[in-house]
Amino acid sequence: MKKLNIKDVTQYVEQNIGTFHKKRIESLNDLKLSKVLKRKNPYLFKAKYVLTAEQIIKGLVDAHISSNEETIFGDWLEGLAIFINGKVFNGRKSGITGLDLEFDKDNTRYIVTIKSGPNWGNSGQIAKMIADFKTAKKTLRTSNSKLNIVAVNGCCYGKDNKSDKGDYFKYCGQRFWDFISGNPDLYIDIIEPLGHKAKEKNDDFIKSYSQMINIFTKEFANDFCKDDGSIDWEKLVRLNSGIQE
Repeated sequence: MKKLNIKDVTQYVEQNIGTFHKKRIESLNDLKLSKVLKRKNPYLFKAKYVLTAEQIIKGLVDAHISSNEETIFGDWLEGLAIFINGKVFNGRKSGITGLDLEFDKDNTRYIVTIKSGPNWGNSGQIAKMIADFKTAKKTLRTSNSKLNIVAVNGCCYGKDNKSDKGDYFKYCGQRFWDFISGNPDLYIDIIEPLGHKAKEKNDDFIKSYSQMINIFTKEFANDFCKDDGSIDWEKLVRLNSGIQE
């Protein structure tokens, strides 16, 4: 085990945080209004007495951004965690299906799947994770039958006070960052570096976001608003839920 140098973390973040912001903008540029309209519940907008095209568009785009950013940033944090673990324990990105990280500590091989927060999956997804852990253990023991292997579900934020889940351990927030780095304060130390050029990058995102709202609002008004300016709910629902001939 090596002591983590927080300057290495800061440098990594400054060199790589731009990737997160770039993917945020790319996710907007890849959006198509017709696809977004087909994925969202049109009855909800009617029930909430939404009357303008811009209200609908902002609701659709903001919902997309919220879920998409969680995924993008979760993937980015996974990369940061693997980098940090590599510096301390010589950990590496796992090549085994369902795993993100492998490293050795105290004569134990830790196999880790990394998620953003603690409430990431339903019972089926958790069952698949457990199955992946069991398969990975069999794979690793093929070459070393005496290998002591511990499975861990690591979550970058949040809390779970019952770490021992039987088939695996679950470490969230401070416990997770301490687990991969040996530094109990790392979960706080990484906050400042993550803000590197955040305002500058967010200004670029807001520009792209505003343009997308304007483009979609114009497109929606042309396709789903009547001549008097009211929303053609029947046409919208047909697009979303009607049977295609």
